[in-house]
Amino acid sequence: MALRIPSPRTPACRIGARLGRPPVDGREPPIPIGASGPVREVVPPRTVPGVRRPGHGMFYCVTMNVIETQPERVDLPLVVLPVSIASMIEPFRGNLSLLHDVARVRMHQDFTLDEDTIVSRCAGADAVMVIGFHVTDSILERLGDHVRCFAFGGTGVASYIDLARTRALGIRVCNVVHYGDNAVAEHALALIMELSRHVGDLDRSVHMGAWTGTDGLALHGRTMGLVGFGGIGQAMARIARGLGMRTLVWNSHVDAEAARSLKATPVEDLGDLFERSDIVSLHLPYTASTRGIVTGRHLSRLRPGGMLINTARAEIVERGALQARLQAGDIMAGLDVFDQEPLAPDDPLLSMPGVVLTPHVAWRTDEAYVSLTRQVVRAIASFFDGGTFNAVA
Repeated sequence: MALRIPSPRTPACRIGARLGRPPVDGREPPIPIGASGPVREVVPPRTVPGVRRPGHGMFYCVTMNVIETQPERVDLPLVVLPVSIASMIEPFRGNLSLLHDVARVRMHQDFTLDEDTIVSRCAGADAVMVIGFHVTDSILERLGDHVRCFAFGGTGVASYIDLARTRALGIRVCNVVHYGDNAVAEHALALIMELSRHVGDLDRSVHMGAWTGTDGLALHGRTMGLVGFGGIGQAMARIARGLGMRTLVWNSHVDAEAARSLKATPVEDLGDLFERSDIVSLHLPYTASTRGIVTGRHLSRLRPGGMLINTARAEIVERGALQARLQAGDIMAGLDVFDQEPLAPDDPLLSMPGVVLTPHVAWRTDEAYVSLTRQVVRAIASFFDGGTFNAVA
């Protein structure tokens, strides 16, 4: 049967009636979302109000740009996702059933970095899912009297919130782990390939009518130095091995069996790794012990023509050291992380030759979203159940 599209003036409560679901007390009826209870949900772009989306078993009704589960269960704690990345909305929706009868969820489906908006949306929240924004001291001060748990959609939470302060306030902080090992390693490779083969520049030049091309740099037979040998570092070692590169690794503790299986050579001195490598790729977590661990002295030992790749955290490099080394003009860099994010319009990195920059997106793939969102929701569920899943503070 053909669907009759409601008029823009049709009240939301009448849409349900036209689709066979009578309104309740003049309000739209509860909308099932899998097993996670009733929700109210905005119509996503290009989605017709009242249409059942394949595979979701639910109807869309026009209310606000917010998903709410179990809104009538005021006896349950409130979990708020104040901002969303569009590509993560569906993976989050798919995991909300983990919080059924545990907590009600208010999930905003747009993105903003405006602190006042974030704080306003978190009013009354017992837990907050943090995606893509920093919990600044100002935000923490305004939310610290009622939020008891922050679940971060990332690994290096220390650069997003003051952990000492949350401990003092008795607030749980959780992260996610190993959700994007392959994603980040693949992005590091993408930065290396752009620096070595200039695909993006060549594409732009062809579109502008040029056909001169440029020389590339072979990777086969060269040496990759990996600073950090956890999940991402090991994924990067597999890529390097597939490209026919030699691999050196430095870590506070190198998994000897993993190094043997990946044909990677452990190096005891970090400076030695920089000196012996054509490409150095950073894959350390950001902690008190790794802050500024890569110094100007290490960077000075990177040979001319070499590359530094950072998809980890900017803070693990001594502040100002990379910019100073790049100013010599004899090395290249591929960076996905920065001391200040977003970059200021006058940041010197923007005008330096031989530097490829991306906006902290190495982790953003479809596969990573599924694991990340599930871990965030599971951490919240564990917190309310008295558990410690992925707790870091």
